[in-house]
Amino acid sequence: MDSTRASSSSSALVLRWKYDVFLSFRGEDTRGNFTGHLCTALTERGIHTFRDDEEIERGSEIRPKLLKAIEESRFCVVVFSKGYAHSTWCLDELVKIIECVKKNGQTIIPIFYHVDPSDVRKQRGSFEEAFVNLEKQKEEKAKRWRAALREACNISGLHLEHG
Repeated sequence: MDSTRASSSSSALVLRWKYDVFLSFRGEDTRGNFTGHLCTALTERGIHTFRDDEEIERGSEIRPKLLKAIEESRFCVVVFSKGYAHSTWCLDELVKIIECVKKNGQTIIPIFYHVDPSDVRKQRGSFEEAFVNLEKQKEEKAKRWRAALREACNISGLHLEHG
């Protein structure tokens, strides 16, 4: 499905989306269950969904492909799980997603999978544990990651406690 977005200015900015949805998730937490099922359901409904294990060729550099896929996706579904903040890849994706939301008008849809949204927003529980270690190693990046988590949690999303 190819979507188009135009600005209301006299020189219309038209963006063509390569993907309908980009899924950001911690693989070891949700790939084999929730995110796998979500991706299958989206694909079966004709929604072109970027998923790293299907879209990135073996042997190619991962980071640039992920960042480009975020830019080329109309919607970004972020699946926050207990281990999400333990992954600097996930946190870097989230920063890029927030940048694209502001710059390109993309839509972010947060899903809180077995985590409380307020724990993500305030970085408590497993999110606090992750940042204790991350801030020692990458202080400047940690500030951007924290800000991106807060912004993403200020958007109405889905809270899945069971399943």
